[in-house]
Amino acid sequence: MSIDLILPISFLFSFTAYGLIARWYALPALRTLSKESALIILALPHTFRYIGLTFLIPGVTAAPLNPSFSQPAAYGDLLAAVLAFVAIFSLRSKASWSGAATWLFNIVGTIDLITAVSIGTFVNQTTSMGATFYIPAVIVPFLLVSHALIFIVQTRTKVIAR
Repeated sequence: MSIDLILPISFLFSFTAYGLIARWYALPALRTLSKESALIILALPHTFRYIGLTFLIPGVTAAPLNPSFSQPAAYGDLLAAVLAFVAIFSLRSKASWSGAATWLFNIVGTIDLITAVSIGTFVNQTTSMGATFYIPAVIVPFLLVSHALIFIVQTRTKVIAR
């Protein structure tokens, strides 16, 4: 098998598994929560996206990554983490602008991940990724599925009081 196929196959398997977990378990559970509670739970994992900064550390990657990939991926993840915190705190405090903050976080975070996957695929960084290989292979699919769940929760009209 070509080494260049391992990352796409890993991504596909992770994305499929997380999608099934979301459909079969997470979505039914989220429907029992208030909209705000569901959004907070879904946004919390995104507060760890500062981990994307590891793309900038040559000791963590096998070789320095192409800056056209590493910089947008790293700083996009950092921005998404900050926006996730803003959304969470606005939702917790029931701020009037919490809906806008959550939409902003979710749109920016989704675009960041899609852009990073696209650029990473285009510049073919697999052999240089080292330990950061697990970010696009395992973490990014999870985050993409959680973004999809956030879009689903944001657009639901029925709010369940809790």
